[in-house]
Amino acid sequence: MQPKRPGTQRNHLAGETSPYLLQHADNPVQWYPWGEAALARARAENKPILLSIGYSACHWCHVMAHESFEDPVTAEVMNRLFVNVKVDREERPDLDRIYQTAHQVLNQGGGGWPLTVFLSPQTHRPFFTGTYFPNEPRHGMPPFKLVLERVAEFYRTREADLADHGEKLVTVLGDLLPPPDRGSEPLSRDVLASARETLQREFDGRFGGFGQAPKFPHPMNLEFLLRTWRATAEADEPDLQALFMATLTLTRMAEGGLYDQLGGGFCRYSVDPYWMIPHFEKMLYDNGQLLAVSAQAAVATGDALYRRITAETADWLLREMEHPAGGFYATLDADSEGHEGRFYVWEPAEVQDLLTPEEYAVFAARFGLDRGANFEGKWHLHCYQSMTEIATALGLAEDAATELLDSARAKLLDYRNGRVWPGRDEKILTSWNGLAIAGLAAAARALDVPGYAEAAARAVRCLREHAWYRDRLFAVHKDGRTRFPAYLDDHAFLAWGLTELVQARWDGAALAWAIELADAGRQRHRGAPAGAAGLPAGRASLPRCGREDAACGDQGRRALPARPHQPADGAGRVHVPADDRRAARPAGRRGYVAPGVGQVLRPAAARAGHSCGDDGTAGGARRQEGAGERHGRLRVSRYDLLGTAGDAGRSDSRTEGRLTRWVRAIRP
Repeated sequence: MQPKRPGTQRNHLAGETSPYLLQHADNPVQWYPWGEAALARARAENKPILLSIGYSACHWCHVMAHESFEDPVTAEVMNRLFVNVKVDREERPDLDRIYQTAHQVLNQGGGGWPLTVFLSPQTHRPFFTGTYFPNEPRHGMPPFKLVLERVAEFYRTREADLADHGEKLVTVLGDLLPPPDRGSEPLSRDVLASARETLQREFDGRFGGFGQAPKFPHPMNLEFLLRTWRATAEADEPDLQALFMATLTLTRMAEGGLYDQLGGGFCRYSVDPYWMIPHFEKMLYDNGQLLAVSAQAAVATGDALYRRITAETADWLLREMEHPAGGFYATLDADSEGHEGRFYVWEPAEVQDLLTPEEYAVFAARFGLDRGANFEGKWHLHCYQSMTEIATALGLAEDAATELLDSARAKLLDYRNGRVWPGRDEKILTSWNGLAIAGLAAAARALDVPGYAEAAARAVRCLREHAWYRDRLFAVHKDGRTRFPAYLDDHAFLAWGLTELVQARWDGAALAWAIELADAGRQRHRGAPAGAAGLPAGRASLPRCGREDAACGDQGRRALPARPHQPADGAGRVHVPADDRRAARPAGRRGYVAPGVGQVLRPAAARAGHSCGDDGTAGGARRQEGAGERHGRLRVSRYDLLGTAGDAGRSDSRTEGRLTRWVRAIRP
């Protein structure tokens, strides 16, 4: 984001702690945080609310900010026509989920960030939604200023239609809620068997993962498959296919560009089927879960690859993401110096200058520097050949080749650390820290490294000090301020982390707190509507004793039905799958998407757009030259169960490696 300009008047975000909101505090847009001040002004002036939801590591959020929110001309239009509200989706996943779901219904497609939603000032119900809009006509989408003017005109001339439209939208969202569990049907393993079969159908047997690109790690799917295999391991016919699906996927991710081949840790998702080119932000929640899964895979198979990935990911967490007082930061940005991925990519000549000829020969063959560029004219590291193949081709013992590779990786990591770093969101999120605690505890047990358990214990002490007050759990801590009543996942993930930790090193107090958290979560969320478990556990206030702002304006929270809360991401993880329009089409046929809105705000068919997508949704377009190169025979398991990478096939440069999504646009 641009630095503060001399004499710039800061807007209403200046007092926030969220790095994402503070990035916009110097915008000429008069942003408000979500709260009574903004909602009351919208009601009093009868101005629609422009709600913009994103997060600090989101590439397309940055793009839209540079193009539109930092532009005085666009800001003048926004300030004149709307009350503008900014939300950090990591602080308010409840709001994000409600409006992402509404966006999916209105657009009959997936969600993503930045999410742009126009709300009625009286009911806070959306009447028009989108994601990224460019500042000029581009990708078949209209310029953002035109969107603003057309939406405002529609509100002025068709305000009376919005009440009926809002009621119909609420009805369809309510229909998407699962029926309440009345406890009449006994639990059985049938649902697990059904999940196992679904994963089998969607499994990519060549490159691992499930479904088509973009591919997300889905660590809970991998853990489920490992547990499925383990449950049958002593049977006459163990489920080796479940083990195959889990370990092939983990191997392909670990040897792909999704994994940071120098510094450890996983990026958020891959834009291609091969796990080659990622969306470059690193999220704590992904890495906490993948750390636990890789540790479990190391125990299950004894494979050295999984032990190495476990150690490197844990070391990355401690080195780059740990707060000095304990606890872990939320994200590392995708961008640095205004470009996505710049921190991670290389030029072959640059690498040659830093390595010996022997090191370069091994490194180039392993990571494709002897092939064509694979990311916007540069090289992002992705494993192409096995170390056995490289050693044979160079006439080296495999151990000697591996030593050269490790030496080269260490040199390049040290050099890379001198580059301009991506931004880091230093919020301490309770739920994500619970996942990191669980992952570190699992790694400590699998690798017998007590230091990982001690780091987990430091995070527990941090959360106990800053996120727990008067038997109430809170969701976010930053800069001495604790905010927002906890969500169910805060209770659940932290309790899980504590139970994992006591298995690595006994701590009676940690076990007692886990029980306390479980009881508190059940008490706070008991009686919530089906699917509403993601909403905060009521409102609470904290005295100003170093912990403050426990509750911030949740007025209007019940204006739309609560959405089902899932364990990891935001948009798309609801009962309308992000890549499945089947549930949305009946809504249109039943009149839930008001025809009057569509007449003024006509959707442009097959308009390609950009957003930082969630699993099953779209993200930004990527250059991926050479995706069709042979990946070679990559080692998967010492048990030789999993086959080889094989031939990726030739990719169509117009479509392969690029993500597109359909967005509702306003035609000029």
